[in-house]
Amino acid sequence: MDARIKDLLKPETLNTISGLELVARVIIEGFMSGSNKSQSVGAGQEFSQYRSYQPGDDLRQLDWKMFGKSERYYIKQADIETNITVKFMIDASHSMAYNEDGMSKLQYAKLITAALAYLARKQSDTFGLYAVNDKNIKVVQPRFETQQFIRFLNELVQLKSEGTWDQKGGVEKLLDHHGKEMIIFITDMYDDAGDLQKFISRLKTPRNEVIVFHLIGRHESEFDFNGSFTFEDLENGTKIKADTIVQQKDYSNRVKAWLQASRTWMLEKHINYNLIYINDPIETVLRNFLTVRKALIR
Repeated sequence: MDARIKDLLKPETLNTISGLELVARVIIEGFMSGSNKSQSVGAGQEFSQYRSYQPGDDLRQLDWKMFGKSERYYIKQADIETNITVKFMIDASHSMAYNEDGMSKLQYAKLITAALAYLARKQSDTFGLYAVNDKNIKVVQPRFETQQFIRFLNELVQLKSEGTWDQKGGVEKLLDHHGKEMIIFITDMYDDAGDLQKFISRLKTPRNEVIVFHLIGRHESEFDFNGSFTFEDLENGTKIKADTIVQQKDYSNRVKAWLQASRTWMLEKHINYNLIYINDPIETVLRNFLTVRKALIR
C-alpha cells in the first residue's frame, strides 16, 4: 500500500469531510499521474467539431471563446459523448460493519465511492448517492453543482451500517432510470432472502450500465481462524459455534461455489462484477478497475 495513503487511513481522517476528500484526491491524482491519457469512469471523449447551440443542449458544453469571436453560441461536439449520470448505491446493512485488519466493509465502500465520485466530478459527470438499509434510505439526488461533492461526502461520513437490507419496498423508488446512467452498487451480497439479487437484477436496463463491487474479507472467505470460535450473524444475532480447523475445507469450498455462482449470474445479466477483498490496498483495487475500463472503451 502507498505509504501516504496508508497514513491517511485512520478513523480521525476518514470520519471527516475534508479527510475523506483528501484520501479520494490522493488516490485518483496518483493514478492519473501515472497515465498518459485522461481517465474516465465512463466512456472516453475526443473533440471533433463545433455545431450551433440548440435549445436543450448542456450549457456546460458552450464554447465561450467562440462566442467572443463570433457572438454566436457553439457547442463542442465530441466523437463520443461522455457526460453521464453516475449513481453510487451502497448496501448499508449491519453486515457491512464486518472488519478485518482494521478496515470494515463499509469504510472500504466509502473509500471506493469517494474516489470514483471525485473522478466523476473531474470529468463533469452528474453523480448522486443512495445508501440503503431497512432503517434508512439516504439519498443525494444526482446533480452537477459546485457544492455537490461536499454534500455527497457529508452523507458518506455520517453513514452507518445498521439493520438489514431493505425489506419494506422502499428501494423501489431507486429503480427509476432516466437517460444514460452508470450505476455502481457496493455490497457484501449478504442476501438471506434473495432480496439483494432481485434488486440488482432490476437495476439493469438496456440503456444503462451496472457495476457491482462485491466486498469480502480474506479471513471471511478462507475461514483461516485457528481453533474453536463462536460466530455471530451481525444482522439477525444468530450465534453458532464452529471448529475452524475441522470445518475449514467444507466452508471454503462453499464460499468459492457461492462466489462463482454470483459471478456467473451477473455476467448472464450483463452486469459488471468485481470481487474485492477489503484487505487489499484501495489504490491497487481502483487502479486495476480503471485500467480494465480503459481497455474496454478503446
